[in-house]
Amino acid sequence: MSAAFIFMKKLLLFIAIVFLVYNAKAQIDPIKYPTYTDIDTALLSKKAVYSISFRDKGLYNLPPDIIKLDSLFFLNVMGNHLEKMDKVMFSLKQLEILNVNENSIKFIPDEIAELKKLKTFSINLNSLTNINSNISKLQSLKVVHFESNNLSVFPESLLNIPSLEEINLHSNQISYVSDRLDKIKNLKYLNLSSNQINDLGEIKLPKKLKYLELQKNSIIQLPETLFQSENIEYLNLSDNVITQISPKIMKLKNAVSINLANNKLKDLPIDIQHLQKLKTLILVGNPMNKETIAKLKTLMPHTTIYF
Repeated sequence: MSAAFIFMKKLLLFIAIVFLVYNAKAQIDPIKYPTYTDIDTALLSKKAVYSISFRDKGLYNLPPDIIKLDSLFFLNVMGNHLEKMDKVMFSLKQLEILNVNENSIKFIPDEIAELKKLKTFSINLNSLTNINSNISKLQSLKVVHFESNNLSVFPESLLNIPSLEEINLHSNQISYVSDRLDKIKNLKYLNLSSNQINDLGEIKLPKKLKYLELQKNSIIQLPETLFQSENIEYLNLSDNVITQISPKIMKLKNAVSINLANNKLKDLPIDIQHLQKLKTLILVGNPMNKETIAKLKTLMPHTTIYF
Protein backbone atom coordinates (compact mmCIF):
# COMPACT_ATOMS: atom_id res chain seq x y z
CA MET A 1 0.00 0.00 0.00
CA SER A 2 1.63 3.28 -1.13
CA ALA A 3 2.27 6.23 1.16
CA ALA A 4 0.09 8.39 -1.09
CA PHE A 5 -2.83 5.97 -0.79
CA ILE A 6 -2.52 5.91 2.99
CA PHE A 7 -2.33 9.68 3.06
CA MET A 8 -5.45 10.03 0.90
CA LYS A 9 -7.38 7.75 3.27
CA LYS A 10 -6.24 9.82 6.24
CA LEU A 11 -7.16 13.04 4.44
CA LEU A 12 -10.66 11.80 3.66
CA LEU A 13 -11.07 10.77 7.30
CA PHE A 14 -9.84 14.17 8.41
CA ILE A 15 -12.35 15.97 6.18
CA ALA A 16 -15.15 13.76 7.48
CA ILE A 17 -14.21 14.61 11.07
CA VAL A 18 -13.99 18.31 10.25
CA PHE A 19 -17.52 18.30 8.91
CA LEU A 20 -18.79 16.27 11.84
CA VAL A 21 -17.46 19.00 14.12
CA TYR A 22 -18.67 21.65 11.68
CA ASN A 23 -22.23 20.32 12.01
CA ALA A 24 -21.95 19.77 15.76
CA LYS A 25 -24.74 22.24 16.47
CA ALA A 26 -27.08 19.87 14.65
CA GLN A 27 -26.27 16.99 16.98
CA ILE A 28 -28.65 15.94 19.70
CA ASP A 29 -27.86 16.45 23.39
CA PRO A 30 -28.88 13.00 24.77
CA ILE A 31 -29.59 14.39 28.24
CA LYS A 32 -31.63 17.41 27.31
CA TYR A 33 -33.23 15.81 24.25
CA PRO A 34 -33.47 12.01 24.69
CA THR A 35 -34.06 10.16 21.41
CA TYR A 36 -37.02 7.79 21.47
CA THR A 37 -37.02 4.70 19.27
CA ASP A 38 -40.67 3.67 19.33
CA ILE A 39 -43.86 5.68 18.99
CA ASP A 40 -45.70 4.21 22.01
CA THR A 41 -42.98 5.16 24.49
CA ALA A 42 -42.74 8.62 22.97
CA LEU A 43 -46.50 9.17 23.28
CA LEU A 44 -46.41 8.14 26.95
CA SER A 45 -43.75 10.72 27.77
CA LYS A 46 -44.89 13.44 30.14
CA LYS A 47 -42.35 15.81 28.62
CA ALA A 48 -42.18 17.27 25.14
CA VAL A 49 -40.56 14.86 22.65
CA TYR A 50 -37.91 16.51 20.51
CA SER A 51 -36.08 13.58 18.93
CA ILE A 52 -37.14 10.22 17.54
CA SER A 53 -35.35 7.55 15.50
CA PHE A 54 -37.03 4.71 13.63
CA ARG A 55 -33.77 3.58 12.05
CA ASP A 56 -33.81 0.03 10.63
CA LYS A 57 -37.31 -0.72 11.91
CA GLY A 58 -38.57 -2.32 8.68
CA LEU A 59 -41.19 0.40 8.24
CA TYR A 60 -43.18 0.89 5.03
CA ASN A 61 -45.01 3.92 6.45
CA LEU A 62 -44.58 6.27 9.37
CA PRO A 63 -46.84 5.66 12.39
CA PRO A 64 -49.87 7.99 11.93
CA ASP A 65 -49.69 9.00 15.60
CA ILE A 66 -46.38 10.76 15.01
CA ILE A 67 -48.55 13.78 14.18
CA LYS A 68 -49.12 14.14 17.93
CA LEU A 69 -45.40 14.79 18.52
CA ASP A 70 -45.61 18.40 17.43
CA SER A 71 -42.37 19.39 19.22
CA LEU A 72 -40.11 17.11 17.15
CA PHE A 73 -37.05 18.79 15.66
CA PHE A 74 -35.11 15.59 14.84
CA LEU A 75 -36.52 12.67 12.85
CA ASN A 76 -34.49 9.70 11.62
CA VAL A 77 -36.21 7.08 9.43
CA MET A 78 -33.01 5.77 7.84
CA GLY A 79 -32.82 2.19 6.59
CA ASN A 80 -36.49 1.34 6.13
CA HIS A 81 -38.75 0.49 3.17
CA LEU A 82 -40.36 3.87 2.53
CA GLU A 83 -41.30 4.40 -1.12
CA LYS A 84 -42.58 7.90 -0.46
CA MET A 85 -42.36 10.62 2.14
CA ASP A 86 -45.59 10.22 4.12
CA LYS A 87 -47.76 13.33 4.41
CA VAL A 88 -47.77 12.98 8.18
CA MET A 89 -44.07 13.90 8.05
CA PHE A 90 -44.93 17.37 6.81
CA SER A 91 -47.19 18.08 9.78
CA LEU A 92 -44.06 18.23 11.97
CA LYS A 93 -43.55 21.97 11.61
CA GLN A 94 -40.68 22.17 14.14
CA LEU A 95 -38.43 19.74 12.25
CA GLU A 96 -34.87 20.98 11.82
CA ILE A 97 -33.10 17.69 11.01
CA LEU A 98 -34.62 15.07 8.71
CA ASN A 99 -32.83 11.84 7.76
CA VAL A 100 -34.56 9.51 5.27
CA ASN A 101 -31.39 7.81 3.98
CA GLU A 102 -31.46 4.25 2.64
CA ASN A 103 -35.09 3.91 1.62
CA SER A 104 -36.74 3.56 -1.81
CA ILE A 105 -38.07 7.10 -2.19
CA LYS A 106 -38.56 8.12 -5.82
CA PHE A 107 -39.59 11.76 -5.45
CA ILE A 108 -39.85 14.63 -2.99
CA PRO A 109 -43.46 15.87 -2.76
CA ASP A 110 -44.56 19.52 -2.93
CA GLU A 111 -45.31 19.45 0.78
CA ILE A 112 -41.58 19.64 1.53
CA ALA A 113 -42.11 23.41 1.44
CA GLU A 114 -44.08 23.16 4.70
CA LEU A 115 -40.96 22.31 6.74
CA LYS A 116 -39.91 25.94 7.04
CA LYS A 117 -37.49 25.35 9.92
CA LEU A 118 -35.58 22.51 8.26
CA LYS A 119 -31.79 23.00 8.44
CA THR A 120 -30.44 19.55 7.54
CA PHE A 121 -32.06 17.31 4.92
CA SER A 122 -30.43 13.96 4.18
CA ILE A 123 -31.94 11.65 1.54
CA ASN A 124 -28.94 9.58 0.45
CA LEU A 125 -29.27 6.12 -1.13
CA ASN A 126 -32.77 6.49 -2.52
CA SER A 127 -34.17 6.56 -6.08
CA LEU A 128 -34.54 10.26 -6.83
CA THR A 129 -34.31 11.36 -10.47
CA ASN A 130 -34.89 15.06 -9.71
CA ILE A 131 -35.28 17.46 -6.79
CA ASN A 132 -38.64 19.16 -6.32
CA SER A 133 -38.29 22.91 -6.95
CA ASN A 134 -40.30 23.56 -3.77
CA ILE A 135 -37.16 22.83 -1.80
CA SER A 136 -36.08 26.38 -2.67
CA LYS A 137 -38.75 27.59 -0.23
CA LEU A 138 -36.73 26.17 2.66
CA GLN A 139 -34.67 29.27 3.33
CA SER A 140 -33.23 27.95 6.61
CA LEU A 141 -31.52 24.97 4.96
CA LYS A 142 -27.80 24.67 5.64
CA VAL A 143 -27.03 21.05 4.72
CA VAL A 144 -28.40 18.84 1.93
CA HIS A 145 -27.22 15.30 1.21
CA PHE A 146 -28.46 13.72 -2.05
CA GLU A 147 -25.69 11.14 -2.36
CA SER A 148 -26.24 7.92 -4.33
CA ASN A 149 -29.46 8.71 -6.17
CA ASN A 150 -30.19 8.93 -9.92
CA LEU A 151 -29.85 12.68 -10.48
CA SER A 152 -28.60 13.68 -13.94
CA VAL A 153 -28.24 17.46 -13.46
CA PHE A 154 -27.29 19.73 -10.61
CA PRO A 155 -30.57 20.67 -8.86
CA GLU A 156 -31.23 24.25 -10.01
CA SER A 157 -33.56 24.84 -7.05
CA LEU A 158 -30.53 24.83 -4.73
CA LEU A 159 -29.28 28.00 -6.39
CA ASN A 160 -32.09 29.87 -4.65
CA ILE A 161 -31.07 28.85 -1.12
CA PRO A 162 -28.20 31.20 -0.21
CA SER A 163 -28.12 29.83 3.37
CA LEU A 164 -26.74 26.46 2.18
CA GLU A 165 -23.30 25.65 3.56
CA GLU A 166 -22.89 22.01 2.52
CA ILE A 167 -24.07 20.14 -0.59
CA ASN A 168 -23.30 16.46 -1.17
CA LEU A 169 -24.19 15.02 -4.59
CA HIS A 170 -21.64 12.20 -4.59
CA SER A 171 -22.44 9.13 -6.72
CA ASN A 172 -25.21 10.31 -9.00
CA GLN A 173 -25.30 10.56 -12.80
CA ILE A 174 -24.78 14.30 -13.07
CA SER A 175 -23.32 15.44 -16.37
CA TYR A 176 -24.32 19.11 -16.22
CA VAL A 177 -23.46 21.59 -13.48
CA SER A 178 -24.87 25.10 -13.37
CA ASP A 179 -22.40 27.91 -14.04
CA ARG A 180 -24.19 30.02 -11.40
CA LEU A 181 -23.15 28.18 -8.25
CA ASP A 182 -21.89 31.49 -6.89
CA LYS A 183 -25.52 32.33 -6.09
CA ILE A 184 -25.21 29.98 -3.09
CA LYS A 185 -23.25 32.61 -1.25
CA ASN A 186 -22.62 30.75 2.02
CA LEU A 187 -21.55 27.44 0.48
CA LYS A 188 -18.37 26.05 2.06
CA TYR A 189 -18.43 22.37 1.02
CA LEU A 190 -19.41 20.92 -2.37
CA ASN A 191 -19.10 17.25 -3.29
CA LEU A 192 -19.73 16.36 -6.94
CA SER A 193 -17.51 13.28 -7.00
CA SER A 194 -18.35 10.03 -8.78
CA ASN A 195 -20.63 11.55 -11.40
CA GLN A 196 -20.44 11.86 -15.19
CA ILE A 197 -19.10 15.39 -15.54
CA ASN A 198 -16.77 15.98 -18.49
CA ASP A 199 -17.23 19.72 -18.97
CA LEU A 200 -17.53 22.27 -16.18
CA GLY A 201 -18.31 25.08 -18.62
CA GLU A 202 -17.58 28.50 -17.14
CA ILE A 203 -18.46 27.45 -13.62
CA LYS A 204 -18.48 30.23 -11.02
CA LEU A 205 -18.04 29.08 -7.46
CA PRO A 206 -19.08 30.82 -4.22
CA LYS A 207 -16.38 32.95 -2.61
CA LYS A 208 -16.67 31.15 0.73
CA LEU A 209 -16.10 27.68 -0.74
CA LYS A 210 -13.34 25.79 1.09
CA TYR A 211 -13.82 22.13 0.12
CA LEU A 212 -14.40 21.07 -3.49
CA GLU A 213 -14.58 17.40 -4.47
CA LEU A 214 -14.68 16.59 -8.20
CA GLN A 215 -12.86 13.26 -8.18
CA LYS A 216 -14.00 10.29 -10.26
CA ASN A 217 -15.59 12.15 -13.15
CA SER A 218 -14.48 12.51 -16.78
CA ILE A 219 -13.20 16.08 -16.65
CA ILE A 220 -10.76 16.87 -19.44
CA GLN A 221 -10.10 20.56 -18.84
CA LEU A 222 -10.53 22.93 -15.91
CA PRO A 223 -12.14 26.29 -16.65
CA GLU A 224 -10.10 29.29 -15.58
CA THR A 225 -13.10 30.53 -13.61
CA LEU A 226 -12.45 27.71 -11.13
CA PHE A 227 -9.17 29.35 -10.14
CA GLN A 228 -11.02 32.49 -9.03
CA SER A 229 -12.11 30.61 -5.90
CA GLU A 230 -9.36 32.00 -3.74
CA ASN A 231 -10.65 30.54 -0.46
CA ILE A 232 -10.49 26.89 -1.51
CA GLU A 233 -8.36 24.92 0.94
CA TYR A 234 -8.99 21.32 -0.14
CA LEU A 235 -9.36 20.49 -3.83
CA ASN A 236 -9.78 16.93 -5.08
CA LEU A 237 -9.59 16.41 -8.86
CA SER A 238 -8.24 12.88 -8.84
CA ASP A 239 -9.37 10.16 -11.25
CA ASN A 240 -10.30 12.39 -14.17
CA VAL A 241 -8.65 12.82 -17.60
CA ILE A 242 -7.12 16.27 -17.11
CA THR A 243 -4.24 16.92 -19.50
CA GLN A 244 -3.03 20.30 -18.30
CA ILE A 245 -3.39 22.84 -15.51
CA SER A 246 -3.63 26.59 -16.12
CA PRO A 247 -0.94 28.88 -14.68
CA LYS A 248 -3.84 30.61 -12.93
CA ILE A 249 -3.73 27.84 -10.35
CA MET A 250 -1.47 30.28 -8.50
CA LYS A 251 -4.66 32.18 -7.53
CA LEU A 252 -5.66 29.36 -5.16
CA LYS A 253 -3.49 31.04 -2.56
CA ASN A 254 -5.22 29.41 0.43
CA ALA A 255 -4.96 25.85 -0.89
CA VAL A 256 -3.63 23.41 1.71
CA SER A 257 -4.17 20.15 -0.21
CA ILE A 258 -4.60 19.48 -3.93
CA ASN A 259 -5.20 15.96 -5.23
CA LEU A 260 -4.50 15.47 -8.96
CA ALA A 261 -3.85 11.73 -8.84
CA ASN A 262 -4.69 9.50 -11.80
CA ASN A 263 -5.01 12.09 -14.53
CA LYS A 264 -3.08 12.66 -17.78
CA LEU A 265 -0.69 15.33 -16.56
CA LYS A 266 2.85 15.35 -17.93
CA ASP A 267 3.81 18.58 -16.16
CA LEU A 268 2.49 21.42 -14.02
CA PRO A 269 2.92 25.16 -14.60
CA ILE A 270 5.88 26.76 -12.84
CA ASP A 271 3.37 29.17 -11.24
CA ILE A 272 2.27 26.47 -8.79
CA GLN A 273 5.35 27.36 -6.74
CA HIS A 274 3.46 30.46 -5.53
CA LEU A 275 1.04 28.35 -3.45
CA GLN A 276 2.89 28.98 -0.22
CA LYS A 277 0.22 27.37 2.01
CA LEU A 278 0.15 24.14 0.03
CA LYS A 279 1.16 21.32 2.34
CA THR A 280 0.21 18.33 0.18
CA LEU A 281 0.17 17.74 -3.57
CA ILE A 282 -0.81 14.29 -4.85
CA LEU A 283 0.32 13.40 -8.38
CA VAL A 284 0.28 9.59 -8.25
CA GLY A 285 -0.74 7.93 -11.52
CA ASN A 286 0.24 10.74 -13.91
CA PRO A 287 2.67 10.24 -16.83
CA MET A 288 5.45 12.45 -15.43
CA ASN A 289 9.10 11.75 -16.19
CA LYS A 290 11.95 11.92 -13.69
CA GLU A 291 13.07 15.37 -14.85
CA THR A 292 9.60 16.83 -14.24
CA ILE A 293 9.42 15.23 -10.82
CA ALA A 294 12.84 16.62 -9.88
CA LYS A 295 11.85 20.08 -11.09
CA LEU A 296 8.65 20.14 -9.03
CA LYS A 297 10.49 19.02 -5.90
CA THR A 298 12.92 21.89 -6.34
CA LEU A 299 10.17 24.42 -7.04
CA MET A 300 8.08 23.40 -4.02
CA PRO A 301 10.38 22.53 -1.09
CA HIS A 302 7.64 23.48 1.39
CA THR A 303 5.16 20.97 -0.08
CA THR A 304 4.98 17.21 0.42
CA ILE A 305 4.50 15.79 -3.08
CA TYR A 306 3.37 12.24 -3.76
CA PHE A 307 4.34 10.81 -7.18
